[in-house]
Amino acid sequence: MSHLILLFSLFLAPAFADRGSQKSAPNLCSNDVSHKRQKRDWIWNQMHIKEEIDTPLPHHVGKITSSVRNNNAKYIIEGEYANTIFKVEETSGDVYAFERLDREKKAEYELTALIIDRTNNRSLERPSKFIIKVYDINDNAPVFVQKVFNGSVPEMSPVGTSVTKVTAVDADDPTVSGHATVTYEVTTGGEYFTIDDSG
Repeated sequence: MSHLILLFSLFLAPAFADRGSQKSAPNLCSNDVSHKRQKRDWIWNQMHIKEEIDTPLPHHVGKITSSVRNNNAKYIIEGEYANTIFKVEETSGDVYAFERLDREKKAEYELTALIIDRTNNRSLERPSKFIIKVYDINDNAPVFVQKVFNGSVPEMSPVGTSVTKVTAVDADDPTVSGHATVTYEVTTGGEYFTIDDSG
């Protein structure tokens, strides 16, 4: 009889141990979830601005926004021309340009967005880099790469004989349709010579 009681208790021990571990598992899991840091993300509109905008300064460029919720949050930008050409409204995250921009001088600017607690200057989110691109307008005329192009052709050459090649370049953005396209025209001597679009 004593052997039977001993065997019976041995069978029950793992069952009670298992039931006990099942009860404690949810507590461990709930503690784990409560200590996990919520992921936050920077959110903003694409940053771009047209060059040579002919309206009063400043010009609105875009908006940096973080999902951080803090009444003392303050937006800051750092980097290339931050707080000189570009400034951010510290509560809304709106970014403004305080100068008219020229794409031919500089096509893009790299900046860093930060959000800090204004009471202690501690970062509330990891900094994030972003680029402000300057959009091209067709504001440059083509220019010849040299002042004089010399050419020659033997007399009595057949029609269509090549005489010389001229080259002009345009500083506007070649990726924008038509902005940097160069065409050529003979303004004097058109009765003797023609020119195609390759120069």
